[in-house]
Amino acid sequence: MRILVLTALAAAIAVAGGAAANDRIVREVRHELVMLPYYGVFDNLTYRVDGNVVTLFGQVTRPTLKSDAENVVKKIEGVERVTNNIEVLPVSPNDDRIRQAVYRAVYGYPALNRYALAAVPSIHIIVKNGRVTLVGVAANQGDKNIAGIRANSVPGVFAVTNDLQIEQR
Repeated sequence: MRILVLTALAAAIAVAGGAAANDRIVREVRHELVMLPYYGVFDNLTYRVDGNVVTLFGQVTRPTLKSDAENVVKKIEGVERVTNNIEVLPVSPNDDRIRQAVYRAVYGYPALNRYALAAVPSIHIIVKNGRVTLVGVAANQGDKNIAGIRANSVPGVFAVTNDLQIEQR
C-alpha cells in the first residue's frame, strides 16, 4: 500500500516493494494529477494505490477538479476502480481572502519566493473556515518553520497546521 503526495519528493518517499505494474500506475497517477489544468497552490491531491485500485484524497477549491482527477485516473491502463475521497472546500469569500493573503505572506517572503517558481509550487495552502494547513515539501526545517510563521501572521487566520515535509536528499 502506498500513500503519496503530489510533489517531486513523492517518488522518493514511496514505500518500497511492489510489482513493476504497480510502480507504473503510481507514476502515471502522479503525472496525470499534476497535469490537471486547474490544479494549483490552493489544492491538495494525494492518492493511494492498492494493486489496481486507486483511492484519491485531498482538498480542492473547485468541484470540477474533483471529478477531473477521478476521470483522468480512471483512464490509466491497469486501474480497475477509483475511490474518490477528495473534499471540495466550501465557498467562502473570507477563505478566499485568507488564501491570497497567506500566498503573499509565504511566497512574497525573500527566503521562500523560490518555491513559487515551479508550475505547481511545492508548498500548498489549504484554507477551510479560516484554518490554514500547509502541505507539500520544503527544502529544509528552516523554510518549513518560516512558512508556518508567515502563514500564522496573516490577520483572520484562526489556526495554522504545518504539515510540510522536509525534502530528502
